[in-house]
Amino acid sequence: MADNSLALGHLARFRAALRQSPPLVWAFLYFFFLLTGYYVLRPVREAMGASSEVTALFPPAMVRFFAAHGVALKDLQLQVLFTLTFLIMLVLQPVYGWLVSRWPRRVFLPAVYGFFIITLLLFHAAFHAGMPGRGMAFFLWLTVFNLFAVAVFWSFMADVFSDTEARAVYGYIGAAGTVGAILGPVLTRLLVERVGIAQLMLVSAGCLLLCILCLMRLRRHAVAREARRHLTSGEQPMGGTVLAGLRLVVREPLLRWLAVLTVFGVGVGTLLYNEQAAIVRQFYPDPQAATAYYAGIDLAVNGLTLLVQLFITRALLSRFGIAPALMLPALAVVLGYAALAASPLPLLVAVVQVATRAGEFSLGKPARETIYTRVAREWRYKAGAAIDTVIYRGGDLTFVWLHKLLSAFGSQAVFAAGLLVAGAFTLGAWRVVGEAKALPPARD
Repeated sequence: MADNSLALGHLARFRAALRQSPPLVWAFLYFFFLLTGYYVLRPVREAMGASSEVTALFPPAMVRFFAAHGVALKDLQLQVLFTLTFLIMLVLQPVYGWLVSRWPRRVFLPAVYGFFIITLLLFHAAFHAGMPGRGMAFFLWLTVFNLFAVAVFWSFMADVFSDTEARAVYGYIGAAGTVGAILGPVLTRLLVERVGIAQLMLVSAGCLLLCILCLMRLRRHAVAREARRHLTSGEQPMGGTVLAGLRLVVREPLLRWLAVLTVFGVGVGTLLYNEQAAIVRQFYPDPQAATAYYAGIDLAVNGLTLLVQLFITRALLSRFGIAPALMLPALAVVLGYAALAASPLPLLVAVVQVATRAGEFSLGKPARETIYTRVAREWRYKAGAAIDTVIYRGGDLTFVWLHKLLSAFGSQAVFAAGLLVAGAFTLGAWRVVGEAKALPPARD
């Protein structure tokens, strides 16, 4: 009976949120289709990264180059992929900065998703034809897609919702995305062995087309909200320099600590990710079996995330602010790494992986994004994007090579170092909470 009353109470609050916020339905659909499209493809990327067939992953010329220099590319494949991803981010960040500086929101938002749709069609042709090197190209592309597409989404949500609204609805919006993140792997498991990997590209492209429809409808609400509150219109070009986001991160203490939190948050995830990839290479050498394995892991992560988003996130953010939503996942990571350092069992690695990702998606990410509702648009679209792309991938690059060094000393060495990283992650969360207190009061 108590469980039923709790569920009914949450349902009543959800219905009230829908009545009070007309754009909420479109935000739900937008994030749902975005993460469905991404998670249809994510198991493909994970299987590519963990593949033991170097010639299926890298272009033949690249394989020959490394072999000619006496380097076994198979032993460095994740390090090479993450290094290339970081270099691509360095190139694309100024391009993105130019786009948001020179073009209004109604142009650059559809342009970002339109670019990804076109490239998905190209990947459909590449996988259908069995083009050499398609694995590496797709791994790099999907990593860029995930960071830019999701960063753009949350920046836009800060145009649509105020801080007070965000604390009340971001958990629900995240839950809609999590439902999409659950549906994506289900579709992959159902389709990949029947129609092949190439056709999954078309499924994802269709989801992104629906995202463009949703953002065009949401744009009307953003324009109306800005007009009511006499805010700077997002329909005007933002101006400024293409590197303004990175400069803001260097200059502003809050943004610096958000960057620190991001780097060490990436660190704890990357160390676990590399351990997981080693296990997959050993036990799932077939690409389709590896794809199905990763789809199962994603289902576990997203199932836990959904429960937290529906029953915990809104209450924490609305009643207590960002502090518990940032600190609880950080402390859970510390405890998880302490357990792994003492006993690095494969099952425990999987449990900590699920807890780490679920805590980030259900609590950490929504809490950080509410901060951007209280700052200038340049902070959201430029500095926030810089943190979520270049700085994020810089952390990835650092820790993927650190893992390579530490793995020579065994799993316990990796997890002992990870415990220190988890401590730095917790410090970053604590300092972000302190710096956020200095922001202007929340706007309705």
